[in-house]
Amino acid sequence: MEISQVKLVPVLLFILLNSLWCTTSNSISESFLQCFSSHIPSNSSSKIILTKHSSAYSSVLQFSIQNLRFLNTPTPKPEAIITPFKHSHVQAAVICSKKEGIQIRTRSGGHDYEGLSYVSITPFILIDLFELRSIDIDIENEITWVESGATLGELYYAIAQKSKVHGFPAGTCPTVGVGGHISGGGLGSLCRKYGLAADNVLDAKIVDVNGRVLDRKSMGEELFWAIRGG
Repeated sequence: MEISQVKLVPVLLFILLNSLWCTTSNSISESFLQCFSSHIPSNSSSKIILTKHSSAYSSVLQFSIQNLRFLNTPTPKPEAIITPFKHSHVQAAVICSKKEGIQIRTRSGGHDYEGLSYVSITPFILIDLFELRSIDIDIENEITWVESGATLGELYYAIAQKSKVHGFPAGTCPTVGVGGHISGGGLGSLCRKYGLAADNVLDAKIVDVNGRVLDRKSMGEELFWAIRGG
């Protein structure tokens, strides 16, 4: 990355979850719920995991769906929705899903018009990142840490609150999630001068298939390249 781009535009660091792909014919089991609860404080599990019997299940599922055809009754729905507040909650979901053979879908802004972030033909859980949306801006060093549940609009607003001359090269739709946007490259109106959003990422943290939290150094350059759209 050109050093001049760092001076003109804040560098974005983000947290991205890679999906766990597996096949299973079983719905979510009681053992998954027990496994998940064993990895987090027992008094908080009910606030983090929503089953189909939870009163908030439907509203959380529908909250960020942009393609309304996926609200139709025949569309497969997640067996449970995980709404993590901490990275450890994501780790618990990944570890237990792998153990029980349940697919995972992850969603940030919901601008997935193919429904790949919240639909599966086999039983699955949804990790919705809307609670993981903190933005930490360091104007002096021109670096920003932003969690993947934040939207582009929230990121732009946070930068504008800190500086009138800084920005970030990404898309024009304010409700697009940072995680999904950057993991697809991140095309925007400033790309001719500053490149894609992914070109301005210096580091990232992910939860891998084994539940480990990895940064750029520990994940390696090949995976770091892949999670920014390849």
